[in-house]
Amino acid sequence: MPDIIHELNIEAPPARIFDAITTQEGLSAWWTRDVEAQPRAGSVAVFRFGNRSTIFRMAIEALDRGRRIEWHCLGDHEEWNGTQLTFELKPAAQGKGTMLRFAHAGWRSADGWMGTCSYTWAQVLERLKSYVETGERSPYFPG
Repeated sequence: MPDIIHELNIEAPPARIFDAITTQEGLSAWWTRDVEAQPRAGSVAVFRFGNRSTIFRMAIEALDRGRRIEWHCLGDHEEWNGTQLTFELKPAAQGKGTMLRFAHAGWRSADGWMGTCSYTWAQVLERLKSYVETGERSPYFPG
């Protein structure tokens, strides 16, 4: 099964990045404004796009503060159904900050939406980086 993987250095402490990925306030600042999420393993986060024409539900499977976040996509889009999203945070190898390693794994095929999603994830993660480094809210999907 093919995977989407992106790595980027973010000049911020892991705890700040973790909060931006796990809280409703943080997620709405860089991904989509229409989100319901709690930083609690066992909960389900709901992400809505395009006036709610597309909805993703993510089971929050694991939260290791400042280190790792794991989501499991519960469906709502056939190609995302059953995929696993992981955010790993580690000290940057060079310079200051934190290395974010993002994986969207378990795609059934590299055909279809995977290429488009990889490109979009790169842009969305740049929004995360900007938000965490500057505090400026600029969701990729504003509403």
